[in-house]
Parts: sequence; C-alpha cells; structure tokens
Amino acid sequence: MFSFITGKVRETEKNYITLENNGIGYQIFVANPFSFELETDKTVYIYTHIREDELSFYGFNTKEEKELFLRLINVKGLGPKMALPMFALGSVSGIMDAIDRENVLYLTKFPKIGEKIARQIILDLKGKLTQNGNASFVGFDEVIEVLEGLGYKTGDIKKILPKLSKDLKIEEQVKEALKLLLK
Repeated sequence: MFSFITGKVRETEKNYITLENNGIGYQIFVANPFSFELETDKTVYIYTHIREDELSFYGFNTKEEKELFLRLINVKGLGPKMALPMFALGSVSGIMDAIDRENVLYLTKFPKIGEKIARQIILDLKGKLTQNGNASFVGFDEVIEVLEGLGYKTGDIKKILPKLSKDLKIEEQVKEALKLLLK
C-alpha cells in the first residue's frame, strides 16, 4: 500500500490527475483535478482501492482528508466513487460538522448522496469524528483509546488534542498528551 506519492503533475483530466514519479505516471482520482497546477511538484496522500477487477488510487491534499475519506467509505452503501466528490464541494471541517449536527440537508447536497445514505453516514460516524466541528481529532483514535484506558475523561482528552503533533509516533503522542493533561 502507498501512503503518499510525491511527483510532478503531468496531466489533469475530468476526474483524475497523472502524477509522475521516477518515470512512472500514476493515475490518481481526486476531488478537484483542476486545482492541481501542471508541471509542479506535489505530494498526494493516497488510498489504494483494490477489487478483483480494479486497482485504483484516490488522492488527497492532506492527511485529514484521507482519514475522513477512509471513515466515509466504511459507511454501508458509500463507496470511494461516491465519497470522493464530497471533498470537491465540502471541506473536512464542514463535512464533520454536518455529521456531528445531524445536518442531512448539507450531506444531501453532494452528488449521489440521498437522504438514506446521509442518515447512514450520521448513524455510523456521529460522535466518532469531532467535538464542536474541530477537524483536528481525526487520526487520534488510538491516543484517545489509550488515554481513556488510563482513566482520563473524553472531554479533557479532546481539549488537548489540537496541541498534539500528527507527525509523531503513537507512543510519542501519548507521552505529549500526558504532559498536557498533567498541567
């Protein structure tokens, strides 16, 4: 599996870009292909979708977008081709806030997302992504679990999460979180 690919943007098409890395052109489906400037170096965070008849790459500008995408495609009835356009019209924080506030109207504005799927997204993800629409909680699931296991309250944990670095290993994030909780 790939985590990210860094290369030169060679083509932009209707729903994908071609990113060249070491002489290989990767076709990567993205939400806004024309937001990528041709002939520039770019790091794209990758989700590799494998089925018996398909191998596809889905790309994102940030880790947060990728992590939310991974959560969305685990919702029953919502696959990668339906989830990706959500990032063309909405932001990570906007989507997470809509889920947290049970805003079906916001979610149904996305292509192919009807009321039934919007309600399923809310049912599956509400309370698991944010508190007060803060997108910085995505990717800290393990840290939250460890700290809750140590007896800390979820509310206290979520207050310090924005101060943690997402680039650290889980062990280092927990150490940093403990220091912040003890202050």
